[in-house]
Amino acid sequence: MDENFLAGYPSLQDAKSLVSMLQGLKLVVFDVDGVLTDGGLWYADAGEQVKRFNVKDGVAMKLLPKWGIDVAVITAKDSAPLRKRMSDLGVVHFYPGCHNKAEAFDEIASALGVAPEQAAYVGDDVIDLQVMPKVGVAFCPADAHVLVQRHSHFVLTKAAGQGVAREVADVILATRMSLESAYEWAQQPEFEKK
Repeated sequence: MDENFLAGYPSLQDAKSLVSMLQGLKLVVFDVDGVLTDGGLWYADAGEQVKRFNVKDGVAMKLLPKWGIDVAVITAKDSAPLRKRMSDLGVVHFYPGCHNKAEAFDEIASALGVAPEQAAYVGDDVIDLQVMPKVGVAFCPADAHVLVQRHSHFVLTKAAGQGVAREVADVILATRMSLESAYEWAQQPEFEKK
């Protein structure tokens, strides 16, 4: 456990059950807009969407599976840039254009043999409340809608698109090992390969 890192999260100091839940996670599911992006939608002259992703989140989404934690993405939107980013990150469990997030979550958990309490969900808006009550740990960005914050076990310090997935990964991994140990994988040349 990385006590020094976790000391920056006072809410974890008195929440031994939350730490235990974080240690037992086997799946993290991310929303996209308002979590992995800042929620803005940019349109070019020809009408195609352009999205901005934080490269730090990419490291997190590639690192978690290296430590036995599957990553999934469920999002109501769909676009070519989004598909490209998920492909670049090697996200296998990707559900774009999904309006029944609870059903998609159930499908992923069943396929992976993961109990709901072994899963985390990261969302920012009310559509994410379809899934958040079902999981062991619900995360949200610092600027998530107030209703989502009320239903989250963990309100992050990062705002949407500012490294939310990286903070989630750091918190989870810090409950299991030092961050120096966790990031040994990311220092290897083969880490950047899919």
